[in-house]
Amino acid sequence: MFVSRAYVPESLRPDDHRSWPYTVPAVAEVVERGVEFTHPVTFLVGDNGSGKSTLVEAIAEGFKLDARGGRAARRTGSADTTRTPLGEVLRLETTARGGRMLAGPRLKKKGFFLRAETAFSMTENLGGVPGYWAENTAEMSHGEGFLAVFRSMFRDPGFYVMDEPESALSFTACLQLVALMHDLGESGAQVVCATHSPILASTPGADIIEVGEHGLRRVKWADLGLVDHWRRFLDNPTSYLRYLTEE
Repeated sequence: MFVSRAYVPESLRPDDHRSWPYTVPAVAEVVERGVEFTHPVTFLVGDNGSGKSTLVEAIAEGFKLDARGGRAARRTGSADTTRTPLGEVLRLETTARGGRMLAGPRLKKKGFFLRAETAFSMTENLGGVPGYWAENTAEMSHGEGFLAVFRSMFRDPGFYVMDEPESALSFTACLQLVALMHDLGESGAQVVCATHSPILASTPGADIIEVGEHGLRRVKWADLGLVDHWRRFLDNPTSYLRYLTEE
């Protein structure tokens, strides 16, 4: 593993907690207590607006990954101007391996940030660019393009951050990503992934942190609120849909 904890030093904590993102319970908890990483693969699972994407973006920035999505941030250009409010103050406690990687040359840093807002444009524009993937992903479906990116960029032991990578994936493609993330964890890599996919969260051996109004809490896959909702919906869709379709 490369990162053991994310936290905000007391000297950098905001004086006013009434502004975004500090009003989000999960962010407020990280500011107050930090969050530890104990497994090679960690999922932050929660609904829209729960703060999971805000957290993974800041974690990626803390490891000097490009805040816009991609590999290690460039030394020049606009990467430094796009830091998020939480990314400005969040700090990472690294393992010895993580410290060596961060202290080494930029080109030796093994890591990648798949950012939800820029993922589709990346798959269309970076195919064939040196250091990225060889396939022309602009000619593929979004799902095929995402899988090509995963296979090319998520290989070596490194620090990988993903924000809702399931957005373009089918059921079977999600299963392929589960296998890839499991293999990464077994190979010495570390993955931190924000998701609302019960399929991805089922990755064997992963640590699951449920994100919501309660803040952060570690749970087993079977106890996730997300899993419970999907089970009940698939068992009886009408029990949900009648509230949306009945006049």
